[in-house]
Amino acid sequence: MISPLRLAPFHRFCCGRRPISPGLWLGGPAACTASFRGQDILVEVVMRLPKFSAQPPGAATIVHESSQVNQVRSLLHVASRARCAYLQPRAPGSSLQAFVSQILLAFALTLLCGSRLFGAVHPVPLEPNTDATKCLECHEDKTKGKAVHSAIAMGCLTCHELRVSKEVTRVKLVTSTPQALCLNCHADKDAATLKGTVHPPAVRDCIKCHDPHESDNKNQLLKAANGEKGKNLCLDCHNQGVAVPDKGSRHAALDMGCDTCHVTHKTGEPGKVEFDKHLTKAIPALCVDCHDVKDSALIKAHQGQPFGTANCLQCHDPHQSAQPKLMQRFTHPPFAEKACDTCHAPAQNGKVVLTNTDTRALCVTCHSDQAEKIDKAKVPHPGAQGECVACHNPHAGSTPGFLQPDPVSACLACHSDQGEQFKKAHLHQPAFKQSCAICHEPHGGENEHLLRTKKVDDLCLECHGPDSPAPKKLESEHLVTIFNGAVKLPDDYFAKNKAALLPVKFGRGHPVEGHPIADVVDPTDVTKIHAKIDCLTCHQPHSSAQPDLLVKDQANNLAFCTTCHKDLTKR
Repeated sequence: MISPLRLAPFHRFCCGRRPISPGLWLGGPAACTASFRGQDILVEVVMRLPKFSAQPPGAATIVHESSQVNQVRSLLHVASRARCAYLQPRAPGSSLQAFVSQILLAFALTLLCGSRLFGAVHPVPLEPNTDATKCLECHEDKTKGKAVHSAIAMGCLTCHELRVSKEVTRVKLVTSTPQALCLNCHADKDAATLKGTVHPPAVRDCIKCHDPHESDNKNQLLKAANGEKGKNLCLDCHNQGVAVPDKGSRHAALDMGCDTCHVTHKTGEPGKVEFDKHLTKAIPALCVDCHDVKDSALIKAHQGQPFGTANCLQCHDPHQSAQPKLMQRFTHPPFAEKACDTCHAPAQNGKVVLTNTDTRALCVTCHSDQAEKIDKAKVPHPGAQGECVACHNPHAGSTPGFLQPDPVSACLACHSDQGEQFKKAHLHQPAFKQSCAICHEPHGGENEHLLRTKKVDDLCLECHGPDSPAPKKLESEHLVTIFNGAVKLPDDYFAKNKAALLPVKFGRGHPVEGHPIADVVDPTDVTKIHAKIDCLTCHQPHSSAQPDLLVKDQANNLAFCTTCHKDLTKR
């Protein structure tokens, strides 16, 4: 068997992932993470320790083991620095430092997990046969409140267990994690079995929002779902409506509470706003609950055009906007200037009437440059040769180009084969979360598959290359551009979506030092290619069932590498 320590250097730069090592096996996936954008490798331990509020003096409670956690943090800091050195290219003879870092890390994780495995020490020794009645002598407050967890009636030992050894009593959950415990009863909330978008805390951290015993708020929420920041539970993570620009607007419904429009645990078909945003109802039914479509002021604001069955979110931001009337971030100039008669005639019998029945001809009146590009493209896009409004909303949108319903779903309406890729566990962020047009020319182009670059590697390295040009800022629009200004992204895009910068130089350096990422030239005849290779040799561009988007949904391990390197295990 090959030693894992021998394999570790091979995986040092493997797809931005951590080296395979005993420390990682002991610590699991939470043990370490590789940072991106050229920053140092950090060792990060996810400490999912239970949280308990302070009890009155004398009350029995689980003691906080802060001193132990602080010791672990100090130890982790030492391990981190040693490990950082290990991840850098090393000189011969430095293996001892690497080995010590692994031991320190494993020891730190063992200490950290100790309280979870063996339970926290109870301040008062208890008998092994202690029942819930004894618990309530001190913890009766857990049974009182406006919203009490139904499990309380089942007894404390339904969720907790006692471990008595000599004079020491320890209290722990009956499961390894709070999440696993909650799912014993709330199996319908198991993210692994749900379809669509799941609220992130609900994936693995129920007690981030809920008190496991009692609360003054419905559903045992830690705070109410309304009020100002600091009092509103949702605003602990979200910031909608908190910082509205001076000349902007804010939806009054925010003051009614987030749960007026949202049901946190609601899930369903991906791509539908009702489920993606956990709405109480679909749009526009949710909006017209408050906004009467027969209201004269609303009719006047829409210049007499019918809007009762429209998708309100195409024109309006439901929370806040930098513009009046909750207008979306990007608006079509005629719409923004209230020049509706540029495209619209007066409505007839409650229906929209355009100044030209041919919508494409109407759009080309102003956008002739795009029409020319579509018609003359070397590689045409059939979808772009149809109606413009099949992809673009003519009024406004939350992204440049006003794609509807969003820049990904607009493409999936025709490219249903890619919709199947959406069902895989690991999605390439640009492809399924941002916009297909980051990589593809939507109106036709010069390259195969409508890619923005002739070479696949150039396309990938625009985001993942250490020498790629820095995104250009458009300060007034709060955007950044890549591909020489052809693609516009939110100004915080790269801050929120860490693109792994690969340590490549002269076409080599990934997944390990010296490994080629581009075609290898025959050294005896530079006019010939010894081996053809590009990013797609190893990676899928859209999604995968495994991390790192490896081809054929393979796992990132030695077996994958032996697909090409047949003799690797013999070395």
